Amino acid sequence: MCLFASPFSTSLIMRLYTALPHRLSTQHTSRVLMAYAAWLSVRGKDKEQRRLAAEFVEYILQRAEKEGGAVYEKAKEIVKGGKERGSLTLKGLEKEVEVNGKKYKVKVIGGEAVEEDRNGRKLLRIRITAEVGGVRSDYVMTYGRYGKLNAALGRATGRAGREADAERFAAMIKALTGKEPRIHRMKDGRTMIECYGGHLEGFKQYVELADAIVKWLEETRRR
Repeated sequence: MCLFASPFSTSLIMRLYTALPHRLSTQHTSRVLMAYAAWLSVRGKDKEQRRLAAEFVEYILQRAEKEGGAVYEKAKEIVKGGKERGSLTLKGLEKEVEVNGKKYKVKVIGGEAVEEDRNGRKLLRIRITAEVGGVRSDYVMTYGRYGKLNAALGRATGRAGREADAERFAAMIKALTGKEPRIHRMKDGRTMIECYGGHLEGFKQYVELADAIVKWLEETRRR
């Protein structure tokens, strides 16, 4: 779906594009601009900016609806994700979740997401400080791209004999994303926690993490 064919949208597209925090390749600009416009429509700095962005989003959805089918559904998905991006705050979040039949109270203190370069490979490190089940810890997970599909996969390794730590880590992730991660026991006795793209979408809801996650996803996407 091309977003650049109408004179109606040209001015706003350019204004949105110059406001982006980082430059993007042409083939991904349409999708990213749509999500960014959706975000601006609810969290723009002033009423005029929100109005213009909302008009842009409505125009694109109308065009997508005419094309119908998968195009329209994809457009709605992008707009929904854009509006949810950064809609929540980590600090002060409290939630009770269940992992392996046990209930954990999770209280988040803060967090951040930063890019790292490891031997020329771009990784995303997510660090969350939280109190889980009465125990305060720093929980760190590193995302990378793996396999033929270039899938986003996050991993964290725990010490041998510390299964309770792994469960608290899983409870924290479930509280933030709504999805429980996979926990593997490795041959050396350590635990491996794995998260996927769905978890990353959940993390994108938080203002402290959203920008870094979106930037990393774009920079590591196959062109």
